[in-house]
Amino acid sequence: MSEGYKYLFKFIIIGDTGVGKSCLLLQFTEQQFTHTHELTIGVEFGAKLLELKENEAPAIEGNETKPKVKLQIWDTAGQESFRSITRSYYRGAAGALLVYDITRADTFKNLSKWLEDARQHLNKNSTIILVGNKCDLDAKRAVAKEEGKEFADANGLLYIETSSKTSDNVNKAFTMVAQEIYRKIRNNEIDPNDESNGIKLGSSQPGHISLPRDSHEEQSSCSC
Repeated sequence: MSEGYKYLFKFIIIGDTGVGKSCLLLQFTEQQFTHTHELTIGVEFGAKLLELKENEAPAIEGNETKPKVKLQIWDTAGQESFRSITRSYYRGAAGALLVYDITRADTFKNLSKWLEDARQHLNKNSTIILVGNKCDLDAKRAVAKEEGKEFADANGLLYIETSSKTSDNVNKAFTMVAQEIYRKIRNNEIDPNDESNGIKLGSSQPGHISLPRDSHEEQSSCSC
């Protein structure tokens, strides 16, 4: 019997090709890293259960509640030629990871167009986190952490730097978004019964549906 969970959240990962989106997904769901990864064609899919804090107050020892949520995560292709396909996955996403490569200034410069796309197609209640990936390559850094934080603050985004190679902050990035979505539910800012918000009631609830894997892949070499 599969482990139960309170809510299901749909996530999407967006950003330029080669910033490490697929490697972030692999590290989060499988705790694995590979130097060669199949180039995402269209979308890839992953899922994982998370334990969240019930609230931000200190837990009473022996009496802490940790609700479980399931994340269904869609990793999208960064190529312009697949943009029309990947846009369809924005709709109905509760959370989004907007990823750039801290060693490539061009991927940071392109964030504005990705964010514009996201804001046009995501639900207004969606939670977005800006992720500066490949922080293990700090010696090759082309984008200062302060620049990333400034962009995030200016656009109302969460912010974090990660490394899909060392796993640094990878779980935290996904958890931060899930925790913020859960906070919005608790504060009645999001209706969990409205599936257009990218949220479904847990597996024990009537009407639970598992989404199929939908990916087509092509072998390529990338840095994650």
